[in-house]
Amino acid sequence: MTLREWRLPAALILLGLIPMVAGAARLTELGTGPEVTPANARFIADPLPVVLHIVGAVVYTILGAFQFVPSLRRRRWHRLAGRVLVPCGLAVALTGLWMAFAYDLPAHDNDVLAVMRLVFGSAMAGAILLGLADALRRHFAQHRRWMVRGYAIGLGAGTQAFTHAPYLIATGEQPDGNVRAGLVVAGWLINLAVAEWYLRRPAPMVTAAALRRDVRTG
Repeated sequence: MTLREWRLPAALILLGLIPMVAGAARLTELGTGPEVTPANARFIADPLPVVLHIVGAVVYTILGAFQFVPSLRRRRWHRLAGRVLVPCGLAVALTGLWMAFAYDLPAHDNDVLAVMRLVFGSAMAGAILLGLADALRRHFAQHRRWMVRGYAIGLGAGTQAFTHAPYLIATGEQPDGNVRAGLVVAGWLINLAVAEWYLRRPAPMVTAAALRRDVRTG
């Protein structure tokens, strides 16, 4: 893997760093028998979906970032990683739906945001399943498109940290209601827009040396 190839996975992992750190803090809190508060009561009462969601998201974010490396996509590693990423991605999407259905609404959320979580969680699961179906049919170009879209939705929490930042800086308060719903949805839409740009940009050229290396190591 060249230095240039490292840039995109590194950027994707950095984008996911804030939600991964927040998730690690939540797991640590749940493991220490915390005092019940309005902010954590739903997680303490039913920890399974949030634990699966966090663990799946960490693996999906980190491992998925390396699927964007061209030299790895032409090797057996890509297929092996995909067998981990599909269940992890589905775990993220389905536990997100589970929490949207089963948990009480957090203080700053509203019904609009709850519905949007169901929409984008379903879209993520659907994209992953469509990508898997295309891989099994050996429709690899379409497989790539669906998997990139699913990953973009899955990485939404990282972008949502940045869509919330201007409001927090300007007001010093957490957004709530429709404002929060709009900022959360904006994170998903930004990621999907970037994903579509990525999918439509001209493909990088593959050198003869890279092809020979893949033949030897693939």
